[in-house]
Amino acid sequence: MKNRTLNELQASYRRAVILRFLAEDFDHAIDTELLRAALRAVSYGVPRAQVNEDAGWLERHGLVTCEDVGDALIVKITRRGLDVVSGDEIVDGVERSCLEG
Repeated sequence: MKNRTLNELQASYRRAVILRFLAEDFDHAIDTELLRAALRAVSYGVPRAQVNEDAGWLERHGLVTCEDVGDALIVKITRRGLDVVSGDEIVDGVERSCLEG
């Protein structure tokens, strides 16, 4: 098992939580400001820039798509992202324990 820094561990948990929120949303899409508020509600309070960075990481790995609509960034989970949430696929950098249960 690779030793991860605290920052890497926190990022992997946040990414998993973001994917879980998106999977639970009725249209699988949430803007980053609402994601930020949801993260804060589960004790993952981070600035909007960090949520945008996490969304970009997830997009680069094919787990979400991001659409810039002026003042907001809309994040939508992809089929691959749903597969990660359901446990059918594993992606290094997304904490699996946050997706179980």
